[in-house]
Amino acid sequence: MPHFEIHATDVDRAKAFYSGLFGWRFQPMPGGEDVGYHLIEGRDIGMDHGLTGGLMQRMDAAPPSGSPIRGGTMTFDVTDCDERYAWALANGGAEALPPTDFPGVGRCAYVEDGQGNVVGMIASAEGEQ
Repeated sequence: MPHFEIHATDVDRAKAFYSGLFGWRFQPMPGGEDVGYHLIEGRDIGMDHGLTGGLMQRMDAAPPSGSPIRGGTMTFDVTDCDERYAWALANGGAEALPPTDFPGVGRCAYVEDGQGNVVGMIASAEGEQ
């Protein structure tokens, strides 16, 4: 089953950011207390489709803002890309790619989450999923 993990220097700040951006909820993982591991809950991340996620304490320094991406980039469906992008920037995120239209795909944007990660959002084009 696909699983993604977000690494954060400040786990509480990251939880607040992703809760506000995507409506996610977090539960401490039993046995994961030593690494500050939290399971991500939320229909919006595709839990109904076998996707699982976790948020955990970063084990080393975060890459500086604006540095090249390390690891994978996660992109999630949103209803309004511009509105979610604006929310992210107003709540501790930084621009990575402003909302851009991709014909036949949809409107997409990327933001830094304030924890050294880049996350994408896409409002699919009419009829695309």
